[in-house]
Amino acid sequence: MMARGSNKLSPFNITALALGFSFLYLPIVILVIYSFNASRLVTVWGGWSLRWYVEFFNDRAMLDAAWMSFRVAASSATLATLLGTLAAVALSRGANFRGRALFSGMLYAPLVMPEVITGLSLLLLFVALDAERGFWTVTIAHTTLTLCFVAVVVQSRLGALDPTLEEAAMDLGCDPLRAFLAATLPLILPSIAAGWMLAFTLSLDDLVIASFTTGPGSSTLPIRIYSEVRLGVKPEINAICTLIIGAIAVVIVGASLAAKLSDARGESAAPL
Repeated sequence: MMARGSNKLSPFNITALALGFSFLYLPIVILVIYSFNASRLVTVWGGWSLRWYVEFFNDRAMLDAAWMSFRVAASSATLATLLGTLAAVALSRGANFRGRALFSGMLYAPLVMPEVITGLSLLLLFVALDAERGFWTVTIAHTTLTLCFVAVVVQSRLGALDPTLEEAAMDLGCDPLRAFLAATLPLILPSIAAGWMLAFTLSLDDLVIASFTTGPGSSTLPIRIYSEVRLGVKPEINAICTLIIGAIAVVIVGASLAAKLSDARGESAAPL
């Protein structure tokens, strides 16, 4: 009875939740509401209108920056997912190989490394290689940033699986690669999808690293928005940010669903 009663929300808990959610999401709600403001002044309400969404879709520079951001995010997320999954498999299946601690530390370093340091170091690398900065330099930089996040997600799912599944597949005549593809890959596909979505979101939102590694004519949407905001917040910015919030919300929901599906499959395949 006491355990059941302790699960009920008290007035204090409800108040704390309300204050926490208000602190986190009230500014976003205000931004979304004012994206439908008909007034040119962002602080004066002038009625409901889709005017600024129309302005955005007629702004060629903003559309080019948005297209650049989505191309970079999709490309870097795909590369990061491929490399991060391979790294996770190596760490999970090769527990005793020489240099594992060094490899693991270097893989997870971007998780705690300030983005300014990462961006500056990549800029110096591209300058030393005399590489033209643009789409591919930003993609490589974002792959470096997001690879470790994918590795963490996939490795946590691999740790919950029973390694004897692959051994059984090899006993039935599969080589190690075919055993992994047949026994393990289907079980970790949801976590791989969740890792891709997380990498896509991080790339789409990044400003610091992209500002170091981009070049003329290849600005991403966050860089374009930042350059516009420095001259004053336009109502069009509210509309753009609302669209980004919607896109990221869809990706986050998809990643959460994929993670739950991965948990369910991992529990069913976990060793007893």
